[in-house]
Amino acid sequence: MAEIVLANVSKSYGAVPVIEDVSLAIGSGEFVVFLGPSGSGKSTLLRMIAGLETIDSGTLTIGGQRCEQLPPGQRGVAMVFQNYAIYPHMTVRENMAFGLRNINLPQAEIASRVADAARILEIGALLDRRPAELSGGQRQRVAIGRAIVKEPRAFLFDEPLSNLDAALRVRTRVELAELHQRLRSTMIYVTHDQTEAMTLADRIVILNERRIEQIGTPLEVYMRPVSRFVASFVGSPAMNFLEVDVSRRGAERLVTLPSGAALPVPIDLPNDGRYELGVRPENLRVVPSGGDLVGEAVIIERLGDRTLIHVRLADGRSLTAQDSGRSNVAPGDRVALGIDRAEMHLFDASGRAWHPAQAQAVRATETA
Repeated sequence: MAEIVLANVSKSYGAVPVIEDVSLAIGSGEFVVFLGPSGSGKSTLLRMIAGLETIDSGTLTIGGQRCEQLPPGQRGVAMVFQNYAIYPHMTVRENMAFGLRNINLPQAEIASRVADAARILEIGALLDRRPAELSGGQRQRVAIGRAIVKEPRAFLFDEPLSNLDAALRVRTRVELAELHQRLRSTMIYVTHDQTEAMTLADRIVILNERRIEQIGTPLEVYMRPVSRFVASFVGSPAMNFLEVDVSRRGAERLVTLPSGAALPVPIDLPNDGRYELGVRPENLRVVPSGGDLVGEAVIIERLGDRTLIHVRLADGRSLTAQDSGRSNVAPGDRVALGIDRAEMHLFDASGRAWHPAQAQAVRATETA
């Protein structure tokens, strides 16, 4: 296991920057997921750690050793690719042993490592098959096994599940989580899939426009996004956004909704004025009467334990609300929606997020 530290790392292709001044410390044995949209720089950052891309400026330390100038084979990391990258003419056993033979390990040591990896991944019965005789999930296990036998200080995964079908993806995701629990190795995993990030990560690094937007546990980035980008990117279905006016009434702050309703908000803000209100579908509920917003149900998504209701407001804006799995709302119905005051988010003109918990921290600092 090894701690990985990036300090002020940057990378450009000619005049085009792809990573700008990124600093990040990944703890030994930690499972960290790089999450972001296409073009955010997450795969480039992973390949810089692996040594497959050069680092233009900044430093990379793996297990206390400076590595930015070392070739890939001397960094003590193993990479698992999206396309498996296993040799079709070799058996599973030969594929897993290939890298070890290249560094002239004794045959007994090679056999022992391959057997141990096959046991961990439960592919012992497949060792004499060739890749053409394997399913997609089995091939991915072979690729992971080839990384395990190297006994690396860290594992690097570059969207390893993207070629699998939905059911196999879920099963393999669980297997990866179990593998981390057994090995307790440092793992970095790149994905654009939020479900993979939320279910696998100890911490998520969210990248946007070549920089780190937020680092936090899955719950932190979901419940307390630092910016409108994170709030809109993390969560499925996406967070709802409404432009609102914030004003004071005595010591209380009020948010005026497009409907004209004024809601007290338990959030300290630097200024009054125009903000965006963010509320997740599970915090925008169908209520029997009254409600903070009223609109027409347009589309109903019945998901078993819950029902998602797409609601069109009078001004034409659309929101996604949540009701129980036994909801009797039908398209065309007029529905009232209640907002959970404790789970509202406000975003200023710069995109910065303000939350109730943040207000408590501000008050605590002022008191100190």
